Amino acid sequence: MDRTLDRQSPPEVAWDNSFVRDLGWLGMRTDPVPVASPSLLALDDELARELGLDPQWLRSADGVAVLAGNAVAPGSEPIAQAYAGHQFGQLSPMLGDGRAHLLGELVDTSGRRRDVALKGSGRTPFSRGGDGRAVVGPVIREYLVSAFMHAVGIPTTRSLAAVATGERVLRERPLPGAVLTRVAASHLRVGTLVLLATKGSREQLAAGVEYARARHYPDLPADDPMAFLAAVVERQARLVAAWMSVGFVHGVMNSDNMTLSGETIDYGPCAFLDAYDPDRWFSSIDHAGRYRFAAQPLMAQWDLARLAEAVIPLVDGDPNDIVAQAQAIIESFTATYEQELQRRFAAKLGLPDAQADDDALVAELLSIAEAESLDLTGLFRDLTRTLLEEPTPTLDPITDKARWAAWRDHWLARIGDDRGAVASRMDAVNPLYIPRNHLVEEAIAAAHAGDLTPFEELDTVLRSPFTERPGRERFTQPADPDFTRGYVTFCGT
Repeated sequence: MDRTLDRQSPPEVAWDNSFVRDLGWLGMRTDPVPVASPSLLALDDELARELGLDPQWLRSADGVAVLAGNAVAPGSEPIAQAYAGHQFGQLSPMLGDGRAHLLGELVDTSGRRRDVALKGSGRTPFSRGGDGRAVVGPVIREYLVSAFMHAVGIPTTRSLAAVATGERVLRERPLPGAVLTRVAASHLRVGTLVLLATKGSREQLAAGVEYARARHYPDLPADDPMAFLAAVVERQARLVAAWMSVGFVHGVMNSDNMTLSGETIDYGPCAFLDAYDPDRWFSSIDHAGRYRFAAQPLMAQWDLARLAEAVIPLVDGDPNDIVAQAQAIIESFTATYEQELQRRFAAKLGLPDAQADDDALVAELLSIAEAESLDLTGLFRDLTRTLLEEPTPTLDPITDKARWAAWRDHWLARIGDDRGAVASRMDAVNPLYIPRNHLVEEAIAAAHAGDLTPFEELDTVLRSPFTERPGRERFTQPADPDFTRGYVTFCGT
């Protein structure tokens, strides 16, 4: 049955399908699977307008039909992309979109080409026995966390809409189904090129690299795979440093979840630190803590090494020289990561310039935070309160007062005398609100019961995470330690 909308879809929406046109063999053309009774849970009006879409139309029955996968907009050519992936260190040679459909691309109001895809939109040729569906909980988590990441300036895929399906999906128990509309610079992954390197021809691999280069790194030369590799390494190093600065734990850093664009993707089993614990992880499927918080830089570098292995066949020359060059690029991750992490923490601490002992200053603060189980987000907001001589609820319980006083005096000497200006700079980069795990779970539980109020309230504060809102004090509080001790997250498949 033809499910394409004709007269209902706004004629000014100009879908393009460059992935299908240039790399259509890297996937399977397939339409989303309709759902029983779609209803809108959430819509990001700002993002819709950014994409040149009419929020009012998207809220209409016809718009919701497209967001649910019940209709295909004119010009859209849905495809399930193919890719491989190293899952917890082991190569899965063929993965692909088992529950997602790339609808196509839109050129936004700033001239940027953006993918628009559905997640949880039904079985595809890559479903491998799965049902192709998503449930409300993980969809809400991704909607909330991606909104926060965008609000704090961390490169991320974004969530345009969440739609309830009116169906139950069997997981650990029957749960309400949902479909997420995800917007990305692209959905190209390290695993995309791994698939081409392991299963495709040299020509196909070259076409994949060239498509990614032209789309994400147009200033790079078209015939230099090593320059492309270096550019991806740099972006990913800066991205992971950004994660570490806000206590974000991705949860499943497989190579199919690392974008070539440098955006955060796949918010399945993610979480945030409350009490600072570098060895903490939350994913229910990460049995050994491979992707624990402190390991994230190393794991990103490991995935990027797989990218290097994939592009090396495109480089002509002495094999030993090529491998040495690739190794040097992968090793450059560390210096870029450390430089970006230092920059971010210098801003978080209000430091006016860079000095040789800044790394030691940051390391000692985090060591105190770990020893005292301090809330990471509250810690940095309390440093501002220290400057303004306001109450410091996160710092007050510190037991080693002498150690803390020594660090504080060192820090105060570094920031200078204009403490009001320093406090303002710090509050502009240290979020007051983050997607705290217990609040996300509260929103999910309420949504399962049909109440979207907790979700909407949390979404509101996360979109302006630096601005204090009277009456929303509970959104700044960490979870009870008993909650955190047993907390795990699930990817929703």
